[in-house]
Amino acid sequence: MTECTVHVIDDDDAARASLTFLLESSGFAVIEYPSADAFLERLDTVAAGCVVTDLRMPGMSGLDLVRRLRQTGRPFAVIVVTGHGEVPLAVEAMKEGALDFIEKPYSGETMLAAVRAAVDRQGREAAGKAEAELFRARLARLSAREREVLAGLVAGKVNKQIAFDLSISPRTVEIYRANVMMKMEAGSLPELVRMALVAEWRSGDPPGSGPNPGES
Repeated sequence: MTECTVHVIDDDDAARASLTFLLESSGFAVIEYPSADAFLERLDTVAAGCVVTDLRMPGMSGLDLVRRLRQTGRPFAVIVVTGHGEVPLAVEAMKEGALDFIEKPYSGETMLAAVRAAVDRQGREAAGKAEAELFRARLARLSAREREVLAGLVAGKVNKQIAFDLSISPRTVEIYRANVMMKMEAGSLPELVRMALVAEWRSGDPPGSGPNPGES
């Protein structure tokens, strides 16, 4: 069974039960909610995952729910289900952060494909965020001078150029470069540059832990 939880939100009991059966039969863990408000009441305790919500419901609409989730910053991949003539609202929901929309009536294959795509995308995003946090933690190990050398490397400069910019010898740059590679756990220069890019690092960013004592 997939680790991702699918949160099904629909005020229509029969439609909600039918969709839940479809998803559970395909290996998804499903939690049902009769309204967007009911889902939001449990938001702090539910596992992140995929949300499949009807667009038009009494009380808070699916569009309003998408807006609320965007405000909270919780990592939910949202699919909105629309009725006839609701495509403009569904497009608006996508502009507000929904991943996809499906028009009624839909086939089981269409819904399953959409949910699988949402789950896969969310998994990639979660992995990417975890990787970025790992690289940021490694960047925090660098001293002020090592960050300056890293900035030169990311800019594509060779050791002699970096040495000139920093008024130090090329041999000293080599030492700092080796330290940067070791602390970042990078096996090559391209890998090091990729780490800096994934972490969205800029040379003026705060170090996180400050320079090491005695380094200049």
